Amino acid sequence: MSLFDDPNIDKELVIEFCNESDALVSELEKILGELEQNPKQNGKFGEFGQRIDRIMGASKAFGLSEVATFCELGKTIGYKADQTDDTKLLNVVVAVLFDAVYLLSKMIAQVRTGNNNILKNLNTKAFTTRLKWLSDKFKHIERGSCVLTKKKEDQPEKTVLDQSAIDDLMKSLGL
Repeated sequence: MSLFDDPNIDKELVIEFCNESDALVSELEKILGELEQNPKQNGKFGEFGQRIDRIMGASKAFGLSEVATFCELGKTIGYKADQTDDTKLLNVVVAVLFDAVYLLSKMIAQVRTGNNNILKNLNTKAFTTRLKWLSDKFKHIERGSCVLTKKKEDQPEKTVLDQSAIDDLMKSLGL
């Protein structure tokens, strides 16, 4: 059942979610355009992560788990990128995030049309290959300042981003 068919969800809210997400996608593209010019801009990848986090939160509220997980993957990559100063790697990250934002915009378009098979209708093979490569390059980055979903056993109250977060997100999306 699509969101538009669910009697418990106001269709106007779904449309507003799509409109707001489209606006945030435009902001993400602007941030990436700035990073394309200078990938070492302090905090810009973190800013990217904050913006995509807003789409992630709204997606979760609507039960759009594929969109939310995809956003979490983008957020994770953004925060990891904020922890490195390798210009060549950052240039690749910007390109991968441009791809991610493009796919995210297509996912939002799928939601707008009421299509439930959000990722299944998109060609993600090349993107998946890039993510796997990038995931390998990020293995050395594990910082406590990258707080997300992976819990450490000795600190159950904190969530610390480690390499398995990217791998787990990719698996949950079937990538």
